[in-house]
Amino acid sequence: MNIVLNKLQGGSRGHYQLLAGLVLMLLLGVSALLYIEHHGHIVTGMNNQFVWGLPDVFSIFLMLSGTGALTVALLASVFGKVEYEPVAPLSGVLAIAMVLTGLLLLMLDLGRPDRASQAMIHFNPKSVLSWNLYLYSGFMGFVGAYLWTLMEPGMRRFTPWAIGLAFAWRIGLTTGTGSIYGFQVARQGFDSAIFAPMYIALSLSYGLAVFVLVLLLACRNNNIALGDALLKRLARLQVIFIGVGLYFVLVHHMTNYYFTRNRDFECFILFDGGIYTTLFWLGQILLGTLVPAGLLLHPGIAQMRVRIAASLALVVLGAFAQLYVTILGSQAQPLPLFPGRQVSSSFFDGVVNSYTPSLSEWGLGLLGLAMVGLIVIMALRLIAFLPQRLDDAALQKHRAKQALAAS
Repeated sequence: MNIVLNKLQGGSRGHYQLLAGLVLMLLLGVSALLYIEHHGHIVTGMNNQFVWGLPDVFSIFLMLSGTGALTVALLASVFGKVEYEPVAPLSGVLAIAMVLTGLLLLMLDLGRPDRASQAMIHFNPKSVLSWNLYLYSGFMGFVGAYLWTLMEPGMRRFTPWAIGLAFAWRIGLTTGTGSIYGFQVARQGFDSAIFAPMYIALSLSYGLAVFVLVLLLACRNNNIALGDALLKRLARLQVIFIGVGLYFVLVHHMTNYYFTRNRDFECFILFDGGIYTTLFWLGQILLGTLVPAGLLLHPGIAQMRVRIAASLALVVLGAFAQLYVTILGSQAQPLPLFPGRQVSSSFFDGVVNSYTPSLSEWGLGLLGLAMVGLIVIMALRLIAFLPQRLDDAALQKHRAKQALAAS
């Protein structure tokens, strides 16, 4: 790459404000973690009916977004999109930070994080969660190798191989994440093979949204000129990814509604689910999908930086709404212990389950977000991963050099 990369300077007021906010979130998250570890999961909103809670929503979001953020590096190093090469290192750093934090957050929510090593020593091949320990570790290893090939001039010829292997591993990894829920045959809201491709599609949208938000923030705090051409390409790409994700979501709900055994659950989510129905239609579909797609389709979107940031923030909020409805809404519907029969007892049989996230669970989620931010800032401060220029003239010059080298 004929690109000058610099370290994050971090001398602006906005940088220190961001750092202070992340440290505050980290302290609150650590306090919540210690509180849960001391008192146990009884202090959370989880119970016998809700075995997955709000921290799992944060964890799955970080994992999906981390794998999706690597798409920019794939476009640059495999498909030859030279305009993305200057930001490819940032894509890899963000991918490692989010996947690592998502995996750690999942372990912290298991109840005994000090015994997480037992899952690797005593591997259970029938557990998708056991697979993920190796899938996510392998993914971070491949992405780390990719970043190494970018930093070592003598290793540049191996860059396409490194990112290609990382992307292939990422497909298997996200398939495993979707299979965690797709293999849950006892839950009507899960138990579907479409979760694997749907999570792959959603990860593209979530990951790109987070990546562009981080890029905008890094350029602003580091005085990097960000050109309109690159922003316009990223905005159009985001619209495509939003559309692909929406397609799989619609297919998932339509097929679920088609099967009689799942129709009660679909009616619950789509019409009678209270908070879950509101989050689905208002949060996921309207604010998280249709509104940002419409905003990003504006012809002059490249000059509308605030609109781009607002649209991507809506995509992220829609992602949380979608995962909240999927993970928690599926547990709210009572289990069909005896299909075709009405079940009633003193142990909540046939009753819609209720769940309210506790402050400690919100704190654990904030811990995950703070860790991602601090890891990314530390990596950018220690290693030169940020391009010196991203304006249209610099990208045009880089494109011309690459075309000359190829000829």
